[in-house]
Amino acid sequence: PFDRNRVYYSIKYTGSNDGPVMGRPATYKSIESPVQAHSITFNERGEVTKFTIGYVLDKETGNTGGLGGVFGLFYAIGYGLPFPEAQPYKSSFIYGNAMKFNRNIQSIFKSNPDFKNAFQKVTTMIGGKKE
Repeated sequence: PFDRNRVYYSIKYTGSNDGPVMGRPATYKSIESPVQAHSITFNERGEVTKFTIGYVLDKETGNTGGLGGVFGLFYAIGYGLPFPEAQPYKSSFIYGNAMKFNRNIQSIFKSNPDFKNAFQKVTTMIGGKKE
């Protein structure tokens, strides 16, 4: 364990907005969250002293705009909250292109395992790691 009195876990939820939310009508939109890391911290008496939620592990999954916790929930049902931290994730131009490049390389590796093995062998030799 990382911390003696702390439990870490991950969740993913799905659902739909079938009823009013904070006085606003139901949107009947579905919700699929990305996987999120949560934790609960306890004191010596076993009482909860801290509860962390919504640390998204993969912003590209789900329909919450890459948002976790209640920010993602509200975004997915069409009631996004009006402040910067509650806005959908947008990657920068450089990061977005780097991720596209990575996906293309992974696709090539999956379709051609021999190329992947040769590439790994060369990069291992360049890095100086001995097998």
